[in-house]
Amino acid sequence: MNPAILTLDEAILRFGREKRNGRRIVFTNGCFDLLHPGHIRSLELARGLGDVLIVGLNGDASVRQLKGPGRPVIAERERAEILAALESVDAVVIFDDLTPREVISRLLPDVLVKGGDWAGDQIVGREEVEAAGGRVVSIPVVPGYSTTAILRKIREGARASRAES
Repeated sequence: MNPAILTLDEAILRFGREKRNGRRIVFTNGCFDLLHPGHIRSLELARGLGDVLIVGLNGDASVRQLKGPGRPVIAERERAEILAALESVDAVVIFDDLTPREVISRLLPDVLVKGGDWAGDQIVGREEVEAAGGRVVSIPVVPGYSTTAILRKIREGARASRAES
């Protein structure tokens, strides 16, 4: 197993408040089903806000609930492995709930990052992070990239090529 893929308890042992030694911990989360340039750029921006970037990854069951049948395309362990291999990502924590509230409230990162497509009052974990003295940062969504749009394009392309043959 990749040492950068951690359980929540392992992440707390490694990056909890008493273990930080002045390092600024950044947390973001998502499904990351088909990794695309929008994801990479967002993760790099998030990493630039601190010393350590921890990514909360929606487990397969929560992705199915959020995105519908047929998702995720890539299983959680494989998505975690891909994320953990990125230079900008220091650790990945898989969670099964629909939201990362438990991960955030137990880890209490210094910076919580979400994409600009989330309204500030809808960012899960905002209250916990701000109450602990941290801050919440909204980063712009990279236009032109969407896993849903990529999948739609694949499906439509597949139908079009079958119609031609």
